[in-house]
Amino acid sequence: MQPIKYKGMYRKKLILTIMTVTLAGTMCAQEVLSLDTCRARALRANTGLKRSEVKREETEALQKAALWQMLPKVSANGGYVWTEKSVNLLSDDNKQRISHMGDETVSDLSTALHNEFDDIPVVGTAISTRLDNALTNSNLGPHLNGIGEEIVQGMETDTRNMGVATVTLTQPVYMGGKLVAAYRTARLLNELSGLEYNKEREATLVAVDEAYWQVVSVQYKKELAEQYAALLDTLERNVQMAMEAEMATKGDLAKVRVKRNEAQMNLTKATNGLTLAKMLLAQRCGMPLESDFVVNEKYGMMNKERLDYATDSSLIIHHSSLEEVYSRRGEMKMLRISDSIAREGVRMAASTLKPNVAVTGGYLLTNPNVFNGFSNSWGGTWMAGVVVNVPLVHVGGIYAIKAAKAKRREIELQTEEARELIELQVSKVRYELELAYKKKAQAESSLVQAEENLRLADESFKAGMCSSSDLMMAQTAWMQARTEVIDANIEIEMGRVYLKQALGN
Repeated sequence: MQPIKYKGMYRKKLILTIMTVTLAGTMCAQEVLSLDTCRARALRANTGLKRSEVKREETEALQKAALWQMLPKVSANGGYVWTEKSVNLLSDDNKQRISHMGDETVSDLSTALHNEFDDIPVVGTAISTRLDNALTNSNLGPHLNGIGEEIVQGMETDTRNMGVATVTLTQPVYMGGKLVAAYRTARLLNELSGLEYNKEREATLVAVDEAYWQVVSVQYKKELAEQYAALLDTLERNVQMAMEAEMATKGDLAKVRVKRNEAQMNLTKATNGLTLAKMLLAQRCGMPLESDFVVNEKYGMMNKERLDYATDSSLIIHHSSLEEVYSRRGEMKMLRISDSIAREGVRMAASTLKPNVAVTGGYLLTNPNVFNGFSNSWGGTWMAGVVVNVPLVHVGGIYAIKAAKAKRREIELQTEEARELIELQVSKVRYELELAYKKKAQAESSLVQAEENLRLADESFKAGMCSSSDLMMAQTAWMQARTEVIDANIEIEMGRVYLKQALGN
């Protein structure tokens, strides 16, 4: 029988060793997260921050674009047009007359010669006839007809295929102030996007702090529930032995078991709550929801050494003037920038009622070449000019100015409301933090009394001087006191976070 017994003991040791190694491996696989680690991961994973970064890139580009609106712009334009007919500088009648101007000239000269010489007796007709023959033989008519035909052909524009190209430089001189106002607005929008990024970053840190301390709180309460369940397990065994010794009744044992079942149920709820709290923290840190980790907080760290700041409470709850708080708060900075943007909006609206002046210059190319008798070639010329636009009747601009002024007044009212809300928030957070310190002091005092009461009740129960019900009441009071200490410590941690946020730190 001895070998069999030794074999069984060896098997138990082997199983225990395997379980120990497996448990150690599991614990090693768990990642330990500190608050700073969670914050860094949340900042990297937050999509809102990424959107704010893209928004800031957009406003930076808009600021540069607004600056370039005040600088010269160079543009090139080109075009081609086909038409069925060309542009005619001469009418059909003029073309006909110019093409036959030699015939008309010879005819007019012949008529003039006959009128001049036919009246001379005897030789007049002969002279005019001889002159007619001389005009005819001189080839004057065909020669002039040829010149007229060349003139007609030279006046042909051949504009059925037209091409135009220009390179133009335009420099705004005075646009009523709209360009300067647009640049200032773009610069302010860039600053505003930076403040929006900081606001999103602050909200991300507060959210991850809330999730982190929620995990810490539930983790401590789970450990407390395990301790409470262990106490009730021990009490059940003691009552069971007392009942066997006829020093306790079945009713006493039943009460303990009911209380133990309640403790096991609370432990299950705490375990499930811890799982859900970890999932929320993992989501805000950009980690998979099923991530297995533990937070780097131990109950020993949540004692007077860490959270009792009575000696330096003046540093934490310092009496900053509200004006200093307003100057630090991101909301007030954003409203001040919004007011400046509204002021520039008034200037832009007023610019529509002011004259605009710009200078322009460039080079013009045409084909046909209008600078060389519409020849079928490219020809160009330099050009320069000044453009002035003076609004005469612009009723819409007047109403645009009124609308811009109303917008600025609206922002002023929002600023007044924000100041009141910030004052209320600071007062509320300070009061809640002070209350949390008082609750912590009361909870610690109650815990000391509950621990002493539990010690006395345990000793009395072992001595048979009190019932199991009295011991269970002492254990319940101890657990409630421990829970209140945990809640007060978590409230202080979050209160300090909310106070820094309210003070703009």
